[in-house]
Order: sequence, then structure tokens, then C-alpha cells
Amino acid sequence: MENTNPLKRAEHDPGPYRISELARLADVNVETVRYYERRGLLPEPPRRTAQHHRGYRLYADEHLHRLRFIRQAKELGFSLKEVQELLDLRLDGERACDEVRSLAEVKFADIEGKIDMLQNMRQTLGKLILACTKHKRTEGCPILGAIEGEKRR
Repeated sequence: MENTNPLKRAEHDPGPYRISELARLADVNVETVRYYERRGLLPEPPRRTAQHHRGYRLYADEHLHRLRFIRQAKELGFSLKEVQELLDLRLDGERACDEVRSLAEVKFADIEGKIDMLQNMRQTLGKLILACTKHKRTEGCPILGAIEGEKRR
């Protein structure tokens, strides 16, 4: 017998999805879905009026694909503003892929800068740890001195 209730179905069945199902399938929190709707990244579906769906918002497969796209872009380090730009480019098939590449190159350079900064932080903190002797009073602590911005002896 075919499952006709869209609210109860197998994992692989296509939408419509309730918000909890959508979030689970996209591997995000329900509050994340709502936040993306408020930000305009994910269109809010209309509420159903049929008796067995009363009050539920049911999401389509496109919502799931879009939500997964947003999650992947975030995992690559794109901000929500940048994700919106990528979504706009994704939806406008006439624009050049060069625009997407340009956004990716800017993000790549940003990540490279962060890596350099983190490596410098690691090196500095490593030196401070080596300069710190055990059981010394905190008034002469080189780590605290560096954080305070002064050289302590």
C-alpha cells in the first residue's frame, strides 16, 4: 500500500517536508531554517489549509536543495551575505561562472590570510609557553605580560 501521508514516509521519499524533517535531512537545526527564512536566504513556504495539514508549513525539494547549498557554502567559509550572492548567481543561469570564481578567489585569499595569522599566533604563543617557567609567580609571567602588552621580567 502506498504511503499517502506526506508527514510520514521513508527517508528517501521526496517532499513535501515539515520543518523538522527538512532540518534533519539538511543536517541543520530547525532554528537555523527559521533564521535563514528571516534573512531571506530560504523562501518561506505557505501554510497548508487542508484539514490534515492545518497550520503546517510544508517544504519542497527545492527548499532542501537550497538549504544544503547554504550549509555547504557556510562550511567553505562564506558569510551569509556571500551565500546570498552565490544563491543569486546560482539562480541566474545567464551570468558568467567567472563571477562565482571571483567570489571563491576572494574567499580563498581571506582563508590564506587567516591561516597566516593563526600560524603567527601559534608561533608567538609557543615562544611564550617556552619562556614561562613552572612555579613562578604570576607577577613575572611572560604570557600575562604579553597579553597586557608590556614586557615583564
